[in-house]
Amino acid sequence: DRKLSGPFPWRLDPQPSASYLHAMTDTHRSPSGYDLTPPDAVERARLEADLTAEEARVLLSHGTEAPFCGVLLGEKRAGVFCCRECGLPLFRAGTKFESGTGWPSFTQPVDEAHVVAITDTSYGMVRTETVCARCGGHQGHVFPDGPPPTGLRYCINSVALEFVPEGEPLRDPLQRGDGNA
Repeated sequence: DRKLSGPFPWRLDPQPSASYLHAMTDTHRSPSGYDLTPPDAVERARLEADLTAEEARVLLSHGTEAPFCGVLLGEKRAGVFCCRECGLPLFRAGTKFESGTGWPSFTQPVDEAHVVAITDTSYGMVRTETVCARCGGHQGHVFPDGPPPTGLRYCINSVALEFVPEGEPLRDPLQRGDGNA
């Protein structure tokens, strides 16, 4: 069971609800200027077709990759970590820290509007799931045991992210003009 606790009325099936799409008919921009309009059915099909089987399992089916195996766990360069499905910037490299959990961990998102929090009561526990605000792709979970300044630990699957080095163009599969890292 999952319940919304974030700012966007997002359903957890692969398609956004009709009310969500209606609410998003005008371009919706985050405070940092990114277009958060969800992909339409054709765009979504194209984005999903570009995913590997493991990326699809995590992003679309709320899966979890095994700890200590993600390719981004040791990434230390300056840049930004983006949603692997839609390319939305989610976390800056400067907020990444070593949590010892086996997954990339961050103290805060690029913009709070880019990550939606959902109460997750699966597996007999209560956690806060994080999904991309633009495409709804599952990223991981956030816990209240991180370091200052936020005290939060965004524990994110490597396979749900892609790293873009600082100064490089962001992958822009929806042609939203997302710019550079």
